[in-house]
Amino acid sequence: MNVLLIGSGGREHALALALANSPLLDRLFVAPGNPGTARVGQNVALDAGDFAQVIAFCRAEAIGLVVIGPEQPLVDGLVDALEAAGLKAFGPSKAAARLEGSKGFTKDLCAKYHIPTGAYERFVDREKALAYVREKGAPIVVKADGLAAGKGVVVAMTLEQAEQAVDALFSGAFGAAGAEAVIEEWLDGEEASFFALCDGEKAIAFASAQDHKRVGDGDHGPNTGGMGAFSPAPIVTPEMSARVMREIVEPTVAAMKAEGCPFKGVLFAGLMIGKDGPRLIEYNTRFGDPECQVMMVRLADDLLGLLLACAEGRLPEQVRLSPKTALTVVLAARGYPGTPLKGGRIEAIDAAEKIPGVSVIHAGTKLEGGQLVANGGRVLNVVALADSVAEAQALAYRGVDAIRFPDGFCRRDIGWRATGR
Repeated sequence: MNVLLIGSGGREHALALALANSPLLDRLFVAPGNPGTARVGQNVALDAGDFAQVIAFCRAEAIGLVVIGPEQPLVDGLVDALEAAGLKAFGPSKAAARLEGSKGFTKDLCAKYHIPTGAYERFVDREKALAYVREKGAPIVVKADGLAAGKGVVVAMTLEQAEQAVDALFSGAFGAAGAEAVIEEWLDGEEASFFALCDGEKAIAFASAQDHKRVGDGDHGPNTGGMGAFSPAPIVTPEMSARVMREIVEPTVAAMKAEGCPFKGVLFAGLMIGKDGPRLIEYNTRFGDPECQVMMVRLADDLLGLLLACAEGRLPEQVRLSPKTALTVVLAARGYPGTPLKGGRIEAIDAAEKIPGVSVIHAGTKLEGGQLVANGGRVLNVVALADSVAEAQALAYRGVDAIRFPDGFCRRDIGWRATGR
């Protein structure tokens, strides 16, 4: 089978590596890809926003499945266009992708179907939003309703921060994504990422992970797209996994079907696990980044077979994963999450990859005259697989220290919560 993978980041390189291991795969195309995906497939210059161009390519290359990595094409309706053209795709329809594309939609769905989440209100008026945060006080969470590249959420620990967040949102800081605000109760507990595969009718647990969103050690500084992750999340025990499926994921799948927009693809639940159990923070409708990188390393099943089963409505009963722990450290370009410094030289990746149990995933890289350079905020992911979080952490940082990237930086405490238990 020929497969087209849409995307260019670390998530897509990790997916490409897993897809390349499938006995079902004949040819893998990645659009637009990066220097890492070029080593396992063929990069092609396609614009995922040009549906007609994507469909024409799929027909020309006899593509059997399109795998969509990032959220924007899903929210824009690429799956709908592909299916209307008689092509198979892994991912939700435009209507189902509202679970990520509109935080207000998701909160309303949770309220209607009694899915545990934090109390909230929706606002299109700045003054009413400000009055609400002043009434509720801090800590409180202010979110842009739409897609904001992972930066539209402010966890305000003081009233002043909450007011500043509301002002920024309604002043256009997040463009159209901030036309509406969702203001939520602050939830106390431990965060975890939980992933389930869905075929429109049923869902099966995939894996858990913990991300590290803040740019600095000790979870300080501004939010980022993610500075590292590990899988599995120790707090997501088998018992907790069963609760999340029973109380959150399965009711959501049933609700989406009842609303006339059945969900197919991967459902990524951001959870807060507190003394009363799991509550939903928000949904994403694609694999997380960098969570995908650590989950794919642990996957013991055929990824292409699983994704095809989702698209065709015939999910298996379970997913097989390695019992080992995977941990990734993100190497970012100086200036991230603000304006990253592009063009920095990267060398000695092969030295890191020679360390047993270590692999290097390309995220924001490109080749200039044969030289690998930084081409984004998050540049590389160094992934390690070992018997424990502590061992994976030590291995990953050995890999990081083997790479020469003078204009890069990383957090030095990925996995701290687990190693401190």
